[in-house]
Amino acid sequence: MSVHEELFRPWGTVTPAFWGAPELPTTQRAESQSSIPNELKGPLVEIAATAAAGQLPEAAWMAYELDSEVTTTHGPDHLNTVHIREVRAHLAHLAGDHATAFGWYLHTARLRATIQGAGHPDTAEATKRVYSLWRSVPEADSVRLGSELLAAVTDIHGPEAPVTRRTRKRMQSLSAPQIA
Repeated sequence: MSVHEELFRPWGTVTPAFWGAPELPTTQRAESQSSIPNELKGPLVEIAATAAAGQLPEAAWMAYELDSEVTTTHGPDHLNTVHIREVRAHLAHLAGDHATAFGWYLHTARLRATIQGAGHPDTAEATKRVYSLWRSVPEADSVRLGSELLAAVTDIHGPEAPVTRRTRKRMQSLSAPQIA
């Protein structure tokens, strides 16, 4: 990673407790949690507690069930669906399943682009998360997943967007012969 390239961790916003972040001042905490619908807060806290207790398979199952419920209630193109699928991505990342985490994060970036538009800050952040996760996947998967990422960021942000250019440049470096 170049010195000037900003790193975005492969996770979204759920609650400070879920991400293990320090407690925010009350005003910041209210702002950061306002994007999570009230109907999801309780179940997400429960999933976070289960994951924090080291029970990742159980947390992943709970997230799957919540995803099914939310999708049935609101449909696949709803922000509530995006929120829970970002949690599923994060849980896959915690479990070391980079390909699944990448797939979920790429899916949610596309969903955000569809729901909120390509220019929305949440869409940009979702794209940055999937890009950063891609940067951390094992090299054996980098080219295959990078091709998917390049196609998605080109579709979402256009061929000359910074994230598209960074992805293309990284893909070129992965494809270049390595000198030992």
